[in-house]
Amino acid sequence: MKKFLFSILFLACSFCWLNAQIAENQLVKIAKFKDNKPAAISYTFDDGMKEHYTRVAPELEKRGFRGTFWVNGNTINRNEPVTTDTTRTNWSELKEMAQRGHEISNHGWSHKNLTKLDDAGVMEEIRKNDSIILVRVGIKPVTYCYAGNAKNDRVIRLASAGRVGTRTFQRSIGSKATDESLEKWVAELIEKGEWGVGMTHGISYGYDYFRRPQVLWNHLDYVKSIENKIWVGTFREVSAYVAERESVRLKIIRKKNRLKIIPSHSPDSKLFDEPLTLVVNTEKKTIKSIRQGRVHLKYRQISPAEIIVDLDPGGKQIIIDYAER
Repeated sequence: MKKFLFSILFLACSFCWLNAQIAENQLVKIAKFKDNKPAAISYTFDDGMKEHYTRVAPELEKRGFRGTFWVNGNTINRNEPVTTDTTRTNWSELKEMAQRGHEISNHGWSHKNLTKLDDAGVMEEIRKNDSIILVRVGIKPVTYCYAGNAKNDRVIRLASAGRVGTRTFQRSIGSKATDESLEKWVAELIEKGEWGVGMTHGISYGYDYFRRPQVLWNHLDYVKSIENKIWVGTFREVSAYVAERESVRLKIIRKKNRLKIIPSHSPDSKLFDEPLTLVVNTEKKTIKSIRQGRVHLKYRQISPAEIIVDLDPGGKQIIIDYAER
């Protein structure tokens, strides 16, 4: 009889502990995408076309967006009085775009199909382009885009070393795009909670150029109008966020008027440094302060009992202090 009562008591205590654990786990979570938005889009543009500088970057900026521009070092015009190819951008323009917040990244030195090269050839094509972008733009690329979308497991492994991500999936946005098809794409991303990667080459000339470029500008206007549902980030930003979100673990220590959240972060924190959005159930308590280490964090109320706050996934513990009741 005593053994039976002990077993019942043990099971009851275990159930209470389990419920407490579940309750604590429901207090905080990492948002799927930045600012707790249900979906994300990265707009990427291949081959370093002149119109990416003269038309695309300004149109993105009008709406508060930034894009990723994949370039081949051997086709970019040098900053000389005589332009070799009027259809291509130059290094000064790319550097200016980077300073304005766009991502300038690696599409291979000479647009070679990496699957047809041996390992040494693959690395030469990648590293040579990394080097010139670093020298001429001032930022080392941490993403990669496969020329002709040609890739296999070996190439992906080689290209991914030391990077936050490579473009392994995309949706073509070019000559066949319509207002309706792009709206449908966005609706599907929101419904499924996914990250979409747009791939564009030419605007009014070049490979797969638009018959009516206004389709692209209309699309950007539409996405801007629903930006509470879509995070528009560069390929580097969203790649890093997704990788960090999947790897970070949160230890939660709950007290009466204090919540401690201790993040553990496995990727290289120097490479993966994108802030993560933390969703906190405050249980309708009044917050006095939120800090990570000595840094006080700003938060935003998204419901009567929920806030969001950005944290450094590789940083110190987060302390949330509540007002006395």
